[in-house]
Amino acid sequence: MKKIILMLTVFTITVCSQEMRKNASYSLFSDQKAARVGDAITIIVVESSIASNNAETKSGRQTDMSVNLSGNFNGKSLPGGDATVGNGNEFKGSGSTKTSGVIQTKISATIDSVLANGNLLISGSKKIVINDEEQLITIKGIVRTSDVRSDNSVLSYNISNAEITFEGSGIVSGAQTPGLLTRFFRFLF
Repeated sequence: MKKIILMLTVFTITVCSQEMRKNASYSLFSDQKAARVGDAITIIVVESSIASNNAETKSGRQTDMSVNLSGNFNGKSLPGGDATVGNGNEFKGSGSTKTSGVIQTKISATIDSVLANGNLLISGSKKIVINDEEQLITIKGIVRTSDVRSDNSVLSYNISNAEITFEGSGIVSGAQTPGLLTRFFRFLF
């Protein structure tokens, strides 16, 4: 009986043992945060922007010339003449632009490289298609390892040199684009 228990114990240890080298890099006392090339990181994009610009221009120019001729010769009056030249030019122009946008999403990204100072160069993209309307969100930037939270997420405003692009194509974006004839006349005038 003791031989059977000993053989079962040896069999269990050899079959069910763990590879210790596999888990050697993980800490028992802290969360495993993304820090190596290829690690996944979640970017929580919370961006809003508002911009406005107003311009108004008004200019005018007025030129008037007037000549009046009259006179007498030996007590007789000469025929009089009158000439007036005028020129006017007036311009009024105004314009305003207002832009606002809000993006809230989560994007999974990967660490492309680790810089010499320990910062992480990340990039990722997300493509969403709903009813033939396609939206593509891409993000690139540099993240400090201290900004990576315990759940491997980073807020977008903690990314330096961030490039966040939001592009759409489909029926809605096609309806917002001017037609060829309109663009041609805008080009001419």
